[in-house]
Amino acid sequence: MNIVVVGTGYVGLVTGVALAHIGHRVVCVDVDEEKVERMRRGISPIYEPGIEPLMKENMEANRLFFTTDGARAYREADVIYIAVGTPENEDGSANLTYLKQAVQDIASSVTKDVIVVTKSTVPVGTNHEIKRMFEQLAPHVRIEVVSNPEFLREGSAIYDTFHGDRIVIGADDERAAAVVADIHRPFGIPIFQTDIRSAEMIKYASNAFLATKISFINEIANICEKVGADIEQVAAGMGMDERIGASFLRAGIGYGGSCFPKDTKALAKIAANIDHDFELLKAVIEVNNKQQRKLIEKAKKRFGHLRGKKIALLGLSFKPNTDDMREAASLVVTRELVAEQATVVAYDPIAMNKAKSVLPKEVIYADRVEQALERADAAMILTEWDEFRQLDLSVYVKQMKTPIVFDGRNCYALHDVARYPIEYYSIGRKPITNIK
Repeated sequence: MNIVVVGTGYVGLVTGVALAHIGHRVVCVDVDEEKVERMRRGISPIYEPGIEPLMKENMEANRLFFTTDGARAYREADVIYIAVGTPENEDGSANLTYLKQAVQDIASSVTKDVIVVTKSTVPVGTNHEIKRMFEQLAPHVRIEVVSNPEFLREGSAIYDTFHGDRIVIGADDERAAAVVADIHRPFGIPIFQTDIRSAEMIKYASNAFLATKISFINEIANICEKVGADIEQVAAGMGMDERIGASFLRAGIGYGGSCFPKDTKALAKIAANIDHDFELLKAVIEVNNKQQRKLIEKAKKRFGHLRGKKIALLGLSFKPNTDDMREAASLVVTRELVAEQATVVAYDPIAMNKAKSVLPKEVIYADRVEQALERADAAMILTEWDEFRQLDLSVYVKQMKTPIVFDGRNCYALHDVARYPIEYYSIGRKPITNIK
C-alpha cells in the first residue's frame, strides 16, 4: 500500500511514522524545503518523545520518505491522508484554507482512483464538501473520501498511536472504509466504523467532553478552597465511580494546546450556525479563560500588588513533554505580570526557543531552575514537568528571596511542603504558610 501524508505537523508526522512502522510505504509531503531536508536527516520538526528513533528506523528500512514534490507523490499514491492544520478564525470557526489547498493540489495531480483520508479536525459536513470539490476538480478519476479523526495527546502521541482506545473510520463507501480499516488493522486497536458526519462529530464531542471535565473539576477546586475541602481527595473519591472515571479530574490552571481551545470554540460556532445555543460549552470555555488567571489573582491577594516583584515562572509550554506554546497558560500569565510591572524570569526544559517568539519581550529567560528562582519574591509553576515535580523543595528555600510558591499544577503533596519554611498556594487545597 503506497500511502501519502500531506502535512508534517504533530498529526501528520506521527501518522506517517506510525503507518510506516506497521509496514506501509509512506511519503510525507510538506511545502517547506528546509523542514523536509531536516526530516530526511532524521531530525523531527516537533518535540515528541520517541519520534526521532522511529523516523530513522523506518527511513533506513525504506518505508518512510519525505518530499516537497506533492504532485509526484499524489500520482503514485493508493491512499492520501490529509493532516494539514485547521487553525482557529477570529470568530472561533475552523480555518479550512490549508485543507482546501491540499484538495486542489491532489485533484490537479492524481491520474488514477484514490482514497483520501481526512485526519485534520474539520467541522461536520466538511468531508462531503471535499467530496464535491473532487468531483468538480477531478471528474476523470474516482476519489472516495474517508474521515479518520485523530485522538493523540501531545507529549505521548507515539504511545497513543500504538495503544489507542479506538480508531474511528467514517465513510459513505464501504470499499473505501474497508481499505482504511485494513491499513490500520496491524495496530491491533478496536476499529469503529460509522458514517462520515458522525465521525466528524465524534472528534469534536470527545474533546469538548474532556474539556468539560477539566473545567468542572477546576470549578469544584475553587469551591473546595472556600469550604476547606481538598480537591485531590474529592477527585479521588469521585474517580472511583466507574460512571465518572478518574481521568481528567486533575485540578489546575486550565487546559491549553492545539486541540481543546480550538475544538471547543469551533463546536460552539458549529452549534451557533444551526441556531443552537450551546450554553454548557460556552461556560466551559469561560471557566477555562478565568482559571488561567488564577495564580495572578492569588499573587495579588498575597502581595497587594506585583509592581517591582521578581516572579520566577517554571514551565511555559501548555503541558509537559512538548514545546507547544499554543494557548498555554504562560501566554496569559506573562502578559498580566508584565502589565502589573513585575520582573518575569522564566524557565522551561524544552519550550523556551518557541516561547521567545510569542511571549512579551520583557520576559527574561533562565538556563536552569536555580537561576530562575535566584532572589525571586515568588515562583509560579505553570507546567508540571517532571523536573519541577522532582525538585528538592529546599531549592526554593535556598534560592529565593522569599520562598513563596504559587503552584498551578499541584505538583507537591501538602505534607511534603509542610516540612519546609515555604509559603505555598496551590489549586483547590489549603495554603501552607510556614514562613516565619
